[in-house]
Amino acid sequence: MLDNYEGFKEKILKLTGIDLSSYKERQMRRRIDSLIRRNNYDDYDLYFKALTRNPDLYNEFINYLTINVSEFYRNPDQWSILENEILPEIMKYNKRPKVWSAACSTGEEPYSLAMMMSKFIDLSSFRILATDIDDGAVNKAKRGVYSPKSLENLPSNFIDRFFIKSGDNYEISERIKNCIEFKHHNLLVDKYPENCDLILCRNVMIYFTEEAKAEMYHNFRKSLSSNGVLFVGSTEQIILPNRYKLKSIRTFFYKRSE
Repeated sequence: MLDNYEGFKEKILKLTGIDLSSYKERQMRRRIDSLIRRNNYDDYDLYFKALTRNPDLYNEFINYLTINVSEFYRNPDQWSILENEILPEIMKYNKRPKVWSAACSTGEEPYSLAMMMSKFIDLSSFRILATDIDDGAVNKAKRGVYSPKSLENLPSNFIDRFFIKSGDNYEISERIKNCIEFKHHNLLVDKYPENCDLILCRNVMIYFTEEAKAEMYHNFRKSLSSNGVLFVGSTEQIILPNRYKLKSIRTFFYKRSE
């Protein structure tokens, strides 16, 4: 019988730097319990010991924990607003905007953004910082190989220009890869980049507690430039953004209120 989840959380924090207390407990514990049983364990302590000895088990745990679900141009209508309204306004103030794709998972989001930005400025004129807590996801992002399904929402001209067919999959071109700087980053503990003109953090906040989200929203606000914009996911509309000194400029898009 699985018990001593509190002790397990403390050990995981020391081992990985991931604070499970900042995630919604019922949802996260259900996922972890399912993974543990799938690996034929029925005790948190035994499973934790196995994590410290088995790199494959450890990597599986981190990947499962960080819930890497992504695709290119996820929620296309929001990307259309980004292209037609948000980016042109940002580029009035900065022709070479500083951009951060936080919790970028396996790279679809920053690559989508780089392709979009190529419509405004030359690819050699900008770099996007893309970060995630899961090193496995970051390594996959650096490889840049994707299934046809993940490309379904992409404009066809982007696929023609920026992808090479590789067997049954597609590999993104070096021109786009060179626009992205991938790094490890933990949103709960690591320092946030400064003076960002655009921050994308989408479809990850829903997994955190209200306390953790509040802290991250404050940090995102501090991370924005004076005219910077925060772009969140389709289920992550910020309730009472003024609490975090943010204001809504479009649904899912926020700026500093002061």
